[in-house]
Amino acid sequence: MVKYKEDFYKLYHVHYQQYPDDCIENIYWLEKAVQADFCNPLFANPEIKTEKEWEKYRYLFQMHLNLKLIEQHLRLGRTYDKKCIYFYDAPWKDEYLRNMEKALSCYKAGLYYWQEAKVWFEKADAPSFNFLFLTSEQNWEDERERIRTGELNYEKMLTREINRLEKNIRELNEMDKKY
Repeated sequence: MVKYKEDFYKLYHVHYQQYPDDCIENIYWLEKAVQADFCNPLFANPEIKTEKEWEKYRYLFQMHLNLKLIEQHLRLGRTYDKKCIYFYDAPWKDEYLRNMEKALSCYKAGLYYWQEAKVWFEKADAPSFNFLFLTSEQNWEDERERIRTGELNYEKMLTREINRLEKNIRELNEMDKKY
């Protein structure tokens, strides 16, 4: 029975060739995981021995789930994104605009999840956890460290994509006047 965060997270998977339906499916499972309760520490993915480890595990897991949601929204947005606008795109303007609106909504959703990830990052990066590392979940610890150093900053990336996309939408809307 799928009931806890850890169970829903196991349903998340990345295909070699990821189609929009795969991204949407992963977003569904990850959002279910965010909403679900944690399982008993006895059944958690890493071995939990202390209450402090359990607390950090929960913060890191929530942060990781939100980061994965951002990645899936970026992948989904890229399938609808038109990177460059050319003068010969005018006949398909309406279709491009519909697709770019979908991409824009994906990128904006990613910004929401970035804010959530930062909240959980701050809890997991508290001074009380300075010498506590969950080595069995090293990639989560690495994500936390990369956020702390600024190496991982989805807000910067998403804002850049949103600004570029809004510029492209303006260009497409102005095509009627030129062509």
